[in-house]
Amino acid sequence: MFDKILVANRGEIAIRVMRTCKEMGISTVAIYSDVDKNAVHTRYADEAYHVGTSPSLQSYLNGDKIIEISKESGAEAIHPGYGFLAENPEFAFKCVENKIVFIGPDSWAMAKAGDKIASRKFVKKEGIPVTPGSDEAVENDDALEIAKEIGFPIILKSSAGGGGISMGVVEDKKDLLKQLAIARSSSLSAFGNPNIFIEKYLVKPRHIEFQILADKHGNTVHLGERECSIQRRFQKLIEEAPSVVFDNKRRNEIGERAVEIARLAEYTNAGTIEFLYDGKEFYFNEVNARLQVEHPVTEMITAKDLVKDQIKIAAGEELDYSQKDIQFNGWAMECRINAEDPYNNFLPSPGKITLYEPPGSIGTRIDSGLVVGSEIPTFYDSLFAKVIVWGDTRETVVERMKRALGEMRVEGIETNIPFHLKVLEDDSFKIGDIDTTFINRKGIIDKLKKEGEKNIIEMARKVAVIAAVLTQSRDGMTSYLKFDKKVDDHQSVSKWKMAGRFHQISRRPPR
Repeated sequence: MFDKILVANRGEIAIRVMRTCKEMGISTVAIYSDVDKNAVHTRYADEAYHVGTSPSLQSYLNGDKIIEISKESGAEAIHPGYGFLAENPEFAFKCVENKIVFIGPDSWAMAKAGDKIASRKFVKKEGIPVTPGSDEAVENDDALEIAKEIGFPIILKSSAGGGGISMGVVEDKKDLLKQLAIARSSSLSAFGNPNIFIEKYLVKPRHIEFQILADKHGNTVHLGERECSIQRRFQKLIEEAPSVVFDNKRRNEIGERAVEIARLAEYTNAGTIEFLYDGKEFYFNEVNARLQVEHPVTEMITAKDLVKDQIKIAAGEELDYSQKDIQFNGWAMECRINAEDPYNNFLPSPGKITLYEPPGSIGTRIDSGLVVGSEIPTFYDSLFAKVIVWGDTRETVVERMKRALGEMRVEGIETNIPFHLKVLEDDSFKIGDIDTTFINRKGIIDKLKKEGEKNIIEMARKVAVIAAVLTQSRDGMTSYLKFDKKVDDHQSVSKWKMAGRFHQISRRPPR
């Protein structure tokens, strides 16, 4: 087993990996950019090293510098978390070249399975259904030809990564080349790889994925499915396990398909096989050759520590359980908490945290990367915490999640908690009638915008009333002061002065 692991990431996922390392008696090394000098993950680790300036390309995507730090610190292995270099086969290969263990699939398997284009090819070759699309990175002429062949609407995807980054639906020919250029630029910035491919856009599918684990001794298992259909701009926001569309028979069938894909790719370590379900057929979508953001819901219903299994597999150990040993218990759900303003079209909301009160109680887990005083920077993804709850039934989980989100207090920034509460209150969501178009189909964002406008109007009205009082004659002011009998004149005047700023400091209603 390793003595020291470098965690090549930041925020909540870095802390989550470090916690398991601590339980295993393994020392940890953090890396940090300029803006993350005082971040929680930097302080939580046993050692911390500056990796570069704040932009990702100069810090968390700087593979050569990360390897240099690993050598300097004496770390025998690197855990990439998710995002950044987690699915970069070149980085995984460089680790091996430098006699550092990469905690994930080897570079060859990652290139075959983690690269979205390569995985489409070998899965299609084995006769497993895939959505119609391109089997190579497209150039401008190819894109127009393929789109014409499969028909609009189509979807553009990055070959190198996930998280909704670089993805976009194109409805007709006139927008294709412009959107393709944008997707290439976004993919290059996020993953260091500009390759984009095309798929037919399925109109109302469910997004369902299977968690797999594979060791270096030929043992591969799946740990059930996760439903990830609640998405905005292809970014997952609410995930749950299991899915309402699965019974044991279907779980075994599609789970075996996921295991087969992993074996065909000669895959080791943790990964996710993703499918799109149109109500009739499960189409292979992609392999995520890394730990997923939503892995906690699987941990909650299986009582497995996926990071611990990742580390043990990377160290050459054999899985200590087989498929028949995996038991599924109850239901789990995760809400991603982002620094965004849901009342203002999810505008990013960077800033300093002035109040942070996470929820608690039975069946509630918080994976977070912040404390009071933490900065939410503009350089990285706005995800800063995940609320995960467990219960014996889905109904229990929905109510428990509503309670947990209602307890959570974060000030200094805006968060998407009101969005989550709006979804959880929807009758269709409560019965599991969901798909990837749910948010648009239900008008969730429009409802939030209207609520935001209503709140602003109401606050403006209150400010106008107070302003009117302040401009009244002495008699009018005296009458107002008599009305406010519970406070003295000085306190009343202070209240009026503060009221003038009320609309600035209260952009959302209290929950």
